[in-house]
Amino acid sequence: MKPRILLLIAFFTLTACKREPKISSSESTSISNLVQYKEQNGVLNLKSGNFTYDFKQNQIPFKKIILLNASMAGYISELGAENLVIGVSSPEYIFSEKIQSLLKEGKIQNVGNEQKYDVEKILSLKPDAVFTNHIASFDNTYQLLKNNGIQVVFLDEYMEQKPLEKTAYIKLFGKLLGKDKEAETKYQEVEKNYKDLKQLALKAKEKPTVLANEMYGDVWYLPGGKTSVANFISDANANYVLKNNSEEKAVTMSFEEVYAKSDEVQYWVNAGNHISKKEMLSMNPFYGKLNVFNKGKIYVITGKERAQANDFFESGVVRSDLVLKDYIKIFHPELLPDYQLTYMKELQ
Repeated sequence: MKPRILLLIAFFTLTACKREPKISSSESTSISNLVQYKEQNGVLNLKSGNFTYDFKQNQIPFKKIILLNASMAGYISELGAENLVIGVSSPEYIFSEKIQSLLKEGKIQNVGNEQKYDVEKILSLKPDAVFTNHIASFDNTYQLLKNNGIQVVFLDEYMEQKPLEKTAYIKLFGKLLGKDKEAETKYQEVEKNYKDLKQLALKAKEKPTVLANEMYGDVWYLPGGKTSVANFISDANANYVLKNNSEEKAVTMSFEEVYAKSDEVQYWVNAGNHISKKEMLSMNPFYGKLNVFNKGKIYVITGKERAQANDFFESGVVRSDLVLKDYIKIFHPELLPDYQLTYMKELQ
């Protein structure tokens, strides 16, 4: 599933280490409720959603990998492991300059897109592993790859709703790519930043009310009260209009239902990828009836966008601290007077 599609639902460099993987302890690492891994008797046992894997010591670290989801490139880039990537799908959605450069040099191959993967090319590249979100309609393709000796690793990081748990996937990538130390260092950095920023947000004198996402057709897809968007807003010390909702997925509402909840809204975030309020209004004249449209502030997530690639869905998946920092800057600008937004941009 592409990160741009997830916006509808949820909103929503170091050298490779050459040391041998240490697979001897029985210590278990929990990334989230979805993903855990354990090293025992020379085997790395990984549980990811409904899938389990047993990687022997001679199988990892992986040296040649293929990514079928642009969001996973964020973890690779943070680890400085771009040289391990030999193929990607839908390269137009990848923001990483290093990966784009390797694509131009022919060191990384285009292996198709979410409509149709080039299975023959994937097989010819002989990757150690293919990383992808699990999409049931591609089960036959996955099985074909497995039948040819290719590890297909399913990681559904987009389903994680707690920002730091999504960041924590970097630990697993570090384990599988022989970059444990780099991964742990990066996670600890992001975790400390995030917690410090969350404490900073509590110093704000006001707690504004926030609306999120936008309408598609006649339906407004609001992030549920337990989604990552809602968690970011809460951690930034603001009141989300659905903060008491218990859904971890999008909640659908009519414009009238949203309008009834929006009288006190001061900020509207994740408002699509519009280029101006005028353009936004031309797409949906109803927006002009909202107080926040006329008197508040509206933000979109196009601060780091290049053509079809948006770094919010790439590095932003790992750098939850920078995403939180953006939200705090939006809701409480006085707390971060010198900070410039990274992923967000105000509509004029």
